[in-house]
Amino acid sequence: MASFMPFSNKNLDIFMCALRPTVAIVDDLLDTLKHFSLFTETLGCIHSSIFKSIHGNLIIWYGAWIKRSNDNKELLHEALFSALTNLKTMAIMIDHNFMVAYGGKARDGSPAAKFSTGDTVCFSINRLLSNTKMKEQDFVHTCFSMFQSYFHKMDGTIAGVCLKCETRPVMINFFVWKNLQSCYSFLLKNDHREALQNTVVEAAVFVKYDIFKVVYVSADNVSSFQYYPPHKLLENQELNVLE
Repeated sequence: MASFMPFSNKNLDIFMCALRPTVAIVDDLLDTLKHFSLFTETLGCIHSSIFKSIHGNLIIWYGAWIKRSNDNKELLHEALFSALTNLKTMAIMIDHNFMVAYGGKARDGSPAAKFSTGDTVCFSINRLLSNTKMKEQDFVHTCFSMFQSYFHKMDGTIAGVCLKCETRPVMINFFVWKNLQSCYSFLLKNDHREALQNTVVEAAVFVKYDIFKVVYVSADNVSSFQYYPPHKLLENQELNVLE
């Protein structure tokens, strides 16, 4: 079964966390994150996924919740952060935040980007630096306009979502590809960094992209998980959250 990322912010809250493994066997961290996904279901997570960088040393955990009030979202953020902090012996937490789905596109007309374990996905991160005169809202609109125009040129994409970080001027483009070769072909022929810099000449921006493999979605068979002891790091946290 597939997981999905919505095109709008109406019904779901999206949370992402980027981790850099510090353990020798990365599969051990992946197994622990699968158990973390089970833990988040006790907090109301309706589906989650894990993405592993193909060329780099980065893992992204993604989860979605039925939309809630700002106060409840803050409590959820605290619980997630506390649980993820318990994984500090296995990974460095690079970033974590709720994201706003600004818009999206799908070749089949779906209202969300669908993906399954084994699929190839790509993230591009555009961050407005502090030493710039460009207003954040103008930056957001520019990035979204570029996302819309680029998607139609990207042969081999299945779907894409444009996301905005809730607390910082950071825009993330998420694309699902038919295969790895299609993704390589587009990235080698197009320089998104140069295109964005040429569009926002009055702004200072940071651009980075990476290709990932979907290594888990919450619809996967839980019985296939390796029973790895570090997932016990989450057990005390779960009890605390549920009390």
